[in-house]
Amino acid sequence: MPKKMTPFFGYLPDQFVKHAPKAYTSHDFPTRSFPINISDIPIGTKALALTLIDYDAVPVAGFPWIHWIATDIDATNYIPENISILNTGIVQGKNSSVSKYIDFHDPAIEACYLGPKPPADHDLTVYALKEKTGLKPGFYLNDLMCQIKERTIEKATLEIPSRG
Repeated sequence: MPKKMTPFFGYLPDQFVKHAPKAYTSHDFPTRSFPINISDIPIGTKALALTLIDYDAVPVAGFPWIHWIATDIDATNYIPENISILNTGIVQGKNSSVSKYIDFHDPAIEACYLGPKPPADHDLTVYALKEKTGLKPGFYLNDLMCQIKERTIEKATLEIPSRG
């Protein structure tokens, strides 16, 4: 799969994380998704799926925090900035803000990019799919995992390190 994925040069810039300008936030969470460059997409790829998960959140939240899940993105070498809010050419699933353990709920941001706030490492995984999943907006991570099991040609994970 992509031998190289780069959201940037290692760290996510401030506009996509906890230091985002107010215009790019909701409930103090960043909502403007970052661009992703992808190289070496396998032949036969018809769609992409992605997950952005913070496994370091377990001690704080009690579970890995899902920042973003999306599928049925047309095969491309570039996923543009802010595609989550623009919501074009992408089907997005629920992030961890839907958890019953979170003290706010806002349907406007439960199925989109919800950027990192604390310093932590995040795993961005991109899946090359041989066909679209057909999932509807607001799906859950387990729905995605079931649908891509037989459709995945290859996948690649990039650990995006923390920076205070």
